[in-house]
Amino acid sequence: MKKSTAAVTPDAYVAALSGWRRELVEQFRSGVLATAKLEEVIKWRHLVYFSSGPVLLIRAEESRVLFGFWRGQRLREIEPRLKAGGKYEMATLELREGMAIDDKVVRRLTRAAVKLNRELGDPTKVGE
Repeated sequence: MKKSTAAVTPDAYVAALSGWRRELVEQFRSGVLATAKLEEVIKWRHLVYFSSGPVLLIRAEESRVLFGFWRGQRLREIEPRLKAGGKYEMATLELREGMAIDDKVVRRLTRAAVKLNRELGDPTKVGE
């Protein structure tokens, strides 16, 4: 993936996208924000959402869009396409052009991820 200038705001992040990537990011973003009260920021050059620590991320790349969850390995019964990887209990859903996800699944994943943080605390602080 080629380096780009980091967006200053979430709106600027979305505005810099086009085509299918923008459509997916807008779908994820609207579902996430309609489901839970989350802090939305640009961190690590993509959209990150916080509630009692980081909950989820949306990252548009050249040929894919990632929808990732800090405790995503616990969410695979909701969305089996989530792939484990990284620190914590991270898992991400990778969508490429022509792929889709139902809005109801986006909302279910978001609700479950926020609930896990509420019950278990900040996933980055576990074990400290």
